[in-house]
Amino acid sequence: MNSPAKSIRPFIGAKDYEASRAFYRDFGFQEIEISQDMCVYKLNGNIGFYLQKYFVKDWVENTMLFLEVENTEHFRQELLEKNLAEKHPGVRISEIRDEPWGREFFVHDPCTILWHIGEFHK
Repeated sequence: MNSPAKSIRPFIGAKDYEASRAFYRDFGFQEIEISQDMCVYKLNGNIGFYLQKYFVKDWVENTMLFLEVENTEHFRQELLEKNLAEKHPGVRISEIRDEPWGREFFVHDPCTILWHIGEFHK
């Protein structure tokens, strides 16, 4: 490619749009409202995704995203300190797992979107 890409942003849906919006703000994403039915969420500049006020059960309940972080343990601890699971029904944060490729843990958002959050071996 001669033209460099700047970012990639998936679109995700929400069973309860307002609950998802609140969760992602509490998670630490910057929310930018695009319309009454869509927001973009950014983290550290160009990491981001679009959240839509749109729900298709099979799609939303099978959505997975991977967020690569520098330090899985520190990132998980920061999320735990935000009390996301206590503030948002349905949210779960797993323990860290060691895998052959690196380390990861999982976060289920209020609408069952599954986030893999991990770091690769250096």
